Amino acid sequence: MKFRPWILLLALACLAPALHATEPANLGLLKQEINAYVASGEYEKDIAAVAHEATTWLDTRAPQGGGKLAIVFDLDETLLSNWPELSRLNFGGERQAMGTWFETASCPAIAPVKELYQHARQLGLQVIFITGRPERYRAATQRNLQAVGCGDYAEFILKPAEWKDTAEKFKTAERQRLTAAGYVIIANIGDQQSDLAGGFSEKVFKLPDPFYFSK
Repeated sequence: MKFRPWILLLALACLAPALHATEPANLGLLKQEINAYVASGEYEKDIAAVAHEATTWLDTRAPQGGGKLAIVFDLDETLLSNWPELSRLNFGGERQAMGTWFETASCPAIAPVKELYQHARQLGLQVIFITGRPERYRAATQRNLQAVGCGDYAEFILKPAEWKDTAEKFKTAERQRLTAAGYVIIANIGDQQSDLAGGFSEKVFKLPDPFYFSK
């Protein structure tokens, strides 16, 4: 599963050298800063800026053709927002809590990325979702995508139950498989570097995510 509540602490720790000579930033103050970032509208504004860059690229690249053109989207904190539950849990909680949240199929769409999704479909691009959510959440996530108007896609790829390696390796392998199957991935958009690293995409677009870290 891509989201791990406890990994916020790891992400914050990674912001400083392992052998830090001074006191690190206060966790409570960092949480306040993240809440303010979302509440101010700056978070969505930063997302919209990236989505605009991606839209401009699609408008330039799609008319050139060159095969079965596709765009890859991550889901959590890319097209779907877990902010209601992250906020409720105060960035804490257990994996089971997030699983219960996924099962509600009530993640709202992130508006600028939903618009990018819609634009991609209008251009005739194939949409492919590759998410670190485990396979057991397939049905609930499909309901969620339908509910937010994003149920039109070519492939919907979740992490197999037996997968034990990193998200980066999983997603890279899937993009490699898709490329071998004839897709030309002209854009890949996600909120984690692990969504984007590894190649098999002409361009990548990194969304902000101050909430957690996934490798």
